[in-house]
Amino acid sequence: MEKIFKLKENGTTVRTEILAGLTTFMTMAYIIALNPNLLTGFAVGTPLWNGVFLATCIASAIGTACMAFLANKPFAMAPGMGLNSFFAVVVANIAVINDCDYTSAFQAALVIILIEGIVFLVLTVLKVREKIVEAIPLGVRYGIAPAIGLMLMNVGLGSNIGIYSENGGPFYMMRDFFGALTPSIIKGNMGSGYDTMVLTVVTAFLGVFVMVVLAKKGIKAAVLLGMLFSSVLYWIGSFAFLGVNPFASLETASFVPPFADMVSTTLFKFDFAGFMNIGWFTAITLIITFCMIDMFDTIGTLVGTASRAGMVNEKGEMPNMKEALLSDAIGTVAGAATGTSTVTTFIESASGVEAGGRTGLTALTSAVLFLACIFLAPVAAIIPGAATSAALIYVGVLMLQGLKNVNFDDMDQMLPVSIMLIGMPISGSIGHAIGLGLISYAVVKLLSGKAKDVSVLTYVISVLFLIKFFAVV
Repeated sequence: MEKIFKLKENGTTVRTEILAGLTTFMTMAYIIALNPNLLTGFAVGTPLWNGVFLATCIASAIGTACMAFLANKPFAMAPGMGLNSFFAVVVANIAVINDCDYTSAFQAALVIILIEGIVFLVLTVLKVREKIVEAIPLGVRYGIAPAIGLMLMNVGLGSNIGIYSENGGPFYMMRDFFGALTPSIIKGNMGSGYDTMVLTVVTAFLGVFVMVVLAKKGIKAAVLLGMLFSSVLYWIGSFAFLGVNPFASLETASFVPPFADMVSTTLFKFDFAGFMNIGWFTAITLIITFCMIDMFDTIGTLVGTASRAGMVNEKGEMPNMKEALLSDAIGTVAGAATGTSTVTTFIESASGVEAGGRTGLTALTSAVLFLACIFLAPVAAIIPGAATSAALIYVGVLMLQGLKNVNFDDMDQMLPVSIMLIGMPISGSIGHAIGLGLISYAVVKLLSGKAKDVSVLTYVISVLFLIKFFAVV
């Protein structure tokens, strides 16, 4: 382990790295079931759902293992949120254009992900993606980590937990519980879901408080222990107050991987003819869109998380960035080959970093757990949303500490950083928020008569984002 991951050099131990990898995995385990749900329209149990489920586990493991061995970084990968929802919309549109069933359209859309991954492989080898990272001004880079922090908090307090009842849903913590004028109003709106919401809110915030207290005592496993505390508390509350068995799903769960469904629906099932039927202009537009979103989502996550972990130099550059980007590209190709949307570096990796993860052993631990979920997915599914929300809120707060590096007396920095701070949580896209930040930075410099302070590549990227935002196709 020492020879491969250079643990002593990075000031860490095997125990710390494994705990960090477990923390990262628990924080992002929701993707195992949510990704096939989103990509198949919640068609649980169908051959396509089963195929995407296995693809999610396998592609995540491959990409994360590459991150471990090629880059020696503690970052985990999985099919990106936002990108998977966009992919599902594209599949539905292809089904209409080609007048075919959803599975056939899905196989045609996988060609987009394959081409995207190959493009990224080429750009990474040619060091183009590294140049793009370097084109992001240092002042803007300082704002990426805090903006991701706000995005994590928004997910933890907002969209991570949706509660349904006979009155509909989903109902969310911040919008529907804390946003209600009085408890009686929200109770009337939520019906039977109100008790579940109260249990969720209480266990999530107690989990955050436990993490803070443990961290103040210098315990590196604070995030993991806080998640375990929230989980146990939620399970007890489900039994005692809701009269629900939180482990009931295990009684009928199947632990046999549906490999046959994967082979028949998604494994290397590229429908090139169906892809070409959508027209070359539409095809190129979709490929460029996926490339831009994924590229800046990945860059933002790597830069932001590495900054929080102290893995960047005085220029804001992360060592082994090329290898990290290469791992991301390999993960995307693996995702296309097995049958899922774009695989990207997850912002939830920040939870493992906060738990002390500093090397690829953290990533390798997460990769092994993803593979294990091929057989143990029902076990991962019983981790309550309250536990993952607690981790997201806590880590989000910690990432806000990066604001101390931003010079708020310099409007050239303040404007793009402020836009990113509000842009990421509202848009839900790291890439789009960075794009808005770069555009703001370039325009302010240009109008201030300081055009030469901005690199040519920054101008090019800004123009590309303007085209993406405003070009109607």
